[in-house]
Amino acid sequence: MNAPLIDPFARAIRYLRVSVTDRCDFRCTYCMAEHMTFLPKAELLTLEELDRLCTAFVHMGVEKLRITGGEPLVRKGIMTFFRAMSRHLDSGALKELTLTTNGSQLARFAQELVDCGIRRINVSLDTLDPAKFAEITRWGRLPQVLDGIEAAKAAGLRVKINAVALKGFNEDELFPLVDWCAREGHDLTFIEVMPMGDLGGEDRLSQYWALTDLRARLAERFTLTDLAERTGGPARYVRLEETGQKIGFITPLTHNFCESCNRVRLTCTGELYMCLGQEDMADLRAPLRASPDDAGLEQAIRAAIARKPKGHDFDYSRQAIAGQMTRHMSHTGG
Repeated sequence: MNAPLIDPFARAIRYLRVSVTDRCDFRCTYCMAEHMTFLPKAELLTLEELDRLCTAFVHMGVEKLRITGGEPLVRKGIMTFFRAMSRHLDSGALKELTLTTNGSQLARFAQELVDCGIRRINVSLDTLDPAKFAEITRWGRLPQVLDGIEAAKAAGLRVKINAVALKGFNEDELFPLVDWCAREGHDLTFIEVMPMGDLGGEDRLSQYWALTDLRARLAERFTLTDLAERTGGPARYVRLEETGQKIGFITPLTHNFCESCNRVRLTCTGELYMCLGQEDMADLRAPLRASPDDAGLEQAIRAAIARKPKGHDFDYSRQAIAGQMTRHMSHTGG
């Protein structure tokens, strides 16, 4: 292994989130406009380039790789990439390979994902009502997603459900969601929507449902015990004593995870974001394509990590990061 990646605050970078595509087969109202313009193919990293980049990070000490999108499983040939990454699990260099998905393609790919060494996944699911699901995803079909989750469970994958808390939309489903996850054996994490930004007429402010309120409602029915446990992501966890369930809360505006932040995020065009809450990024596509040798690439990665801030400050440019943040935070989790 090469010398590990250490940021200016002595944090070793162990966790890389990688977007493999900007495309998705849904158009969730808090995430995408209905008629999206996607990136030209030439701007996207090829699967081989993604392999090379991720491998460089693994050689520098990254132990956890989370694959995201868009919807990662709609990228053509994506299983080739998962199979390539599984060699790092086999060698022991990578401790975990995982993904965040909307679940639509899981029925097709669940077994292959397990064969590649994936043991747990996050599935974004905000409602169990078919009509509301169609409304919020615009293009999605709930039975397809539930079948996918069932296939994942049958294949032996641990499923964590990520639900974005939306006022006036899924408030009345708080307990049905919790009960369903308890019955199915899924962990559940609630994500606070960013209360700003404009996505084609969707009023973000009216959707804002504070997780402090959600938690207080949970506490009316259940005994909540705070857990010290962290999974490398921004979630804070509680245990519901009556059911033994683990429930997570992600509040993007708070700083509750900066001190121990060991994560960076790579986009499908090769931009490396050192902090989810700031716009500073480094272009890794240029050094990647400039030479087949990895020396320049590794140098660019180290230079980027040297700029990782201590924490995020949302006064930087609240409006500009709003869309980026909700999208990337709401498809996250530990």
